[in-house]
Amino acid sequence: MAEVERLLQGRTRDIRLKGELLRLFQERSWSRTAKIIRSWMIWVTLLDALTLGLNAILLPTAIALSMLAPACILPPAALATAFVWRKPRAFQFQGIVLIIGMLFILLSVALVGVNAGGEFYERHLNIMVFVAITAIIIFAIPLAWTTTIAAMALGLYLVFQIRNPSVELGSSEAAALFFASGIIATVVSRRTMTILAQKTFLLELRDQSRVMELADANGRLELLARTDPLTGIANRRSMMEMLNHLWSGDMEREGVAMLMCDIDHFKMLNDSLGHGEGDRCLVKVAGIIQSSMRGNRDLVSRYGGEEFLIVLPGGGEEEAVAVAERIRDGVETASLPNPASQVSPYATVSVGVVHVPDVTTILPEQLQNQADEALYLAKQSGRNRVVLYKASLPNA
Repeated sequence: MAEVERLLQGRTRDIRLKGELLRLFQERSWSRTAKIIRSWMIWVTLLDALTLGLNAILLPTAIALSMLAPACILPPAALATAFVWRKPRAFQFQGIVLIIGMLFILLSVALVGVNAGGEFYERHLNIMVFVAITAIIIFAIPLAWTTTIAAMALGLYLVFQIRNPSVELGSSEAAALFFASGIIATVVSRRTMTILAQKTFLLELRDQSRVMELADANGRLELLARTDPLTGIANRRSMMEMLNHLWSGDMEREGVAMLMCDIDHFKMLNDSLGHGEGDRCLVKVAGIIQSSMRGNRDLVSRYGGEEFLIVLPGGGEEEAVAVAERIRDGVETASLPNPASQVSPYATVSVGVVHVPDVTTILPEQLQNQADEALYLAKQSGRNRVVLYKASLPNA
């Protein structure tokens, strides 16, 4: 992209693609170029056959027969070139085939007039130049190939005109110079068209890069909007969206458990050890909770200051309690300091658990309230414990 920017900042006429940019440009434009070349080759073949037919009808037999042999050179050359350009091959090989094919096509057109003689001699030389000019104009090929085709056309024209018995040498040279100026102008125009095509290609690359950068930035912003910046797990907003997906049927309608987890006496930890230590405790607890999950389907979020909400799709009541116990035991085993706690000198968590066999029987808000009620009872019962919600639990 640095090279793209450098080329776009300079003058358009100075654009020169090299290396990987040239390869990408050729790769992207090959299909269109190949289609044009194949169509042109088929067109000149059909035109050659039509001209032969008309000549056989309109011209004397002797002249028509003199045109037949050189005219038969064109179709095989054109069709062979079209065949080679039917699918991608080595780029230089296709270029050599195109140049050789054009040589035989131009030679065929010229020899038709040379063999017929008279008025047909110069007429077909002019037709040959016209054929070369149409190819130069419409073939989006490298400048070296275009120049080679132009040189071949001018060389053939000059050679046959010098040998034209009905034209003086000075006239031949003047005609050659006239057509040379036209062909050179055509080559320059073709080069300008190629430069503009390359500039368009560079602009597309830059636009694609900017779109990708914007998409990447939007993705990062979206991730930040859904992620708790301290712990790195999902935030409350993200959890609410996931719950909506779950209840709207985007996930299987099956049993679901919800765990509400709270760090015991967290305010005392902040007051005694400072907020830095409190943040470290939150990060550690979030990691323990995340590592206690059963797989990618389980959802974990930081729900509040020191509260975490966990959703376990599928599974049963016993499994949900087992996950909660794993979280509680993991936090206690981690021995994170909380000397001001009235439960333990280390950080502990209380967990409220609720399970329903079918998500269609309850709203997510109701499930959260029940998990919160179970958490409240866990705190009232002495903290550092897991309580499973039962319908008979008292309201908080």
